[in-house]
Formats: sequence, structure tokens, C-alpha cells
Amino acid sequence: MKVLIAIDSLKGSLTSLEAGHAIAEGIRRTDTNADLLVRPLADGGEGTVDALVYGMGGTKRHITVTGPLGNPVDCEYGIIEKNHTAILEMSAAAGIMLVPAQKRNPLRTTTYGVGEMISDAIRNGCRRFIIGIGGSATNDGGIGMLQALGFDFLDKDQNPVPFGAHGLELLHSINGSRVIPELSLCEFRVACDVTNPLCGPQGCSAVYGPQKGATPSMITRMDQWLKAYADLAKSQFPHTDPKQPGAGAAGGLGFAFLTFTNAALQSGIRIVLEETKLENYIKEADIVVTGEGCLDGQSAMGKAPIGVAKLAKKYGKPVLAFAGSVTKEAIECNKNGIDAFFSILRRPTTLEEAMEPQNAKANMADTAEQVFRLWSLKAGE
Repeated sequence: MKVLIAIDSLKGSLTSLEAGHAIAEGIRRTDTNADLLVRPLADGGEGTVDALVYGMGGTKRHITVTGPLGNPVDCEYGIIEKNHTAILEMSAAAGIMLVPAQKRNPLRTTTYGVGEMISDAIRNGCRRFIIGIGGSATNDGGIGMLQALGFDFLDKDQNPVPFGAHGLELLHSINGSRVIPELSLCEFRVACDVTNPLCGPQGCSAVYGPQKGATPSMITRMDQWLKAYADLAKSQFPHTDPKQPGAGAAGGLGFAFLTFTNAALQSGIRIVLEETKLENYIKEADIVVTGEGCLDGQSAMGKAPIGVAKLAKKYGKPVLAFAGSVTKEAIECNKNGIDAFFSILRRPTTLEEAMEPQNAKANMADTAEQVFRLWSLKAGE
């Protein structure tokens, strides 16, 4: 029996590989001769660097950059030397989890550190970038990132505008004469699974501003500033389109990538599946195992396990899924390639107990063991 295991992380509990190896442990208890292969999985959000660095044979680089509040923060990104690729998560430099709740204010938070990460990767020979942009603390339209890459965003007196969305209020002109020369040689695959435009009722300010600390009056003002920013950018970059789906991702960072760099916004799971070449491993498997922290109705909308399941069904492979918890709506996953799914919770417990890594590993292994005991019976018929 050849089993491919590719499960997303159980956020706050187990990484993708930890969860995968726990499943493998459970399967081995039922079949010591099973051919088990654990591969990393992510959807472009948290865990993408780990998954792609492992899956593509890369290394991690640790650096210090400017955090969302302007203070130094330590972060890491991945480098795949064989194809000069950098793997980044914008949240490592400008994520909302880096900002205490009482200090969240999108007028001040910046994406400057994201640009510093890109610059460092360019200096280290990278010309191809894979970037996850979920979990941002910012609404600066990406101008902080662009400033770090050498673009000058200037006020009416030709002084650099300050960090944060407040800088957009003062923006009068954009100058690209000092941009890092190598930027024009770089291409960016941006993991983006939202379709919000830059401005308007569905724009980044209105939809995501409140969770970043924006008040109703801030939202109105930021939306106006972003529109003016887009109009100014269009005067220099005719292809500018603030209405493009995903332009509003990460507080307008999607717009910055689309307008000022050679970038494409793509499904996060699509990027991970393609870059790790998971399809090649699925072809050879007898059964595919996937899952994530919680299987629910959103899972069926295209999250990582469904991406795996659809690939598996392309080759007629049976698919099982394990999850920390499942909801009633998870039944939709059965319509999207997952043949059967199982919660690993084995007794009444608190959330804290369930998420404790050792408990989660044990529950995952024990559940996989019981499922594959049944599978072995079926296979032996």
C-alpha cells in the first residue's frame, strides 16, 4: 500500500509535516510494510515558507527588518538556490499579530519591512518570488514596501511621505528613478485568495480596515486617499487597475504588486501544489490523505485539502481527510473530492487541551490507526 500524506497545518498546534508524520505513525501500526510519503502543504498563508522550503529543497534566511509599527522585528524567509527563488510571507514583517490590539492603527502601520525582505533576497541573487500576503496589519496601499525598493513617494514639498495610510493623505508625486535596478528582472507569484478591489464598499478599507483598528471616519478617509493614489499611479503606469480582483488584498499591497512590479495574483493552494510538484507524487499513490485544523463549509470553497483532493480525483485516487474538528457543513467536502473525513477528537476536551501539540499528535496518530485498520480489512477482501 502506497500512501501519500499531504495535510495542512493545524494552526497553533501542529505544522504540516508534524501532522503528516503523526498520520504516518498511526498507519504504520496497522501495516509495517506500507510505503508512506509525507509531503508539506499550505494554502499561501501561515506555514507557506516552511512548506515550500521543505518541498523545494531550500534554506531559511533570518534577518531584521522594519516592523509594522516602525520598530525592528526579526523575521525569516526561504531561498531556493537552484532556481533563484525567494519564499516570503508578508505577515512576517507586517502582520497583524506583530501589533498589540491596543496599538492597531492603519494610519501608522507600514509594509516597509516587506520591501526590505524583498531587497535582501534580491541582494542574495533571487529573481523569482513567491509571496503570501495574508494577515496584514496595514492599509498603506503597499507604498511602504515600494519605498524600501527605492520608489520615492513625495509630498507637495518633495519630502518623503510618512509611514502608514497617513502617507497616502500627503502623497503628491511618485518618482521611480532610484528603484533597485534588479527589480525589473524579478517576477512575483503572489498568493492571494481574496477578490476585493482597492476602493469602494468592497475595498480594503471598508472590509478589512475595522480588524486593523480603523474607525468609520478613518475608513472613509483612507478609501479616498487610496483612490487618489490609484489615479496618480495611473498617470505613470497606464495598466493600473484598482478594480482588479485582489487589488485590495493586504490593505492594497495587491495593488502595489500589480501596478509597480511584474506580478500575478494567484490562488495560494495552486501555487503550493505547482511549486512542490505534488501531482507527481499523487500519480504514484494508492491512497491520498489530507486535512487541516477545521473542515467546514469554507474548506469546500477551495482551501488546501480540496486542492489536494481535486488533483487526486484527476487520477481516480481515494481521498481521506483528518481534521482537528469538523462542522456539519463539512459534508460539502464530500462533493469536492474528499471521500471520507474524520475528526481526531476522541473525547470531550477543552480547546487548549486539544491544541496542545503532544495531545494533537497522539489524537492524529490514534485516529489514523483506527481508520486504516478498517481500510486494511477492505483491501484484504
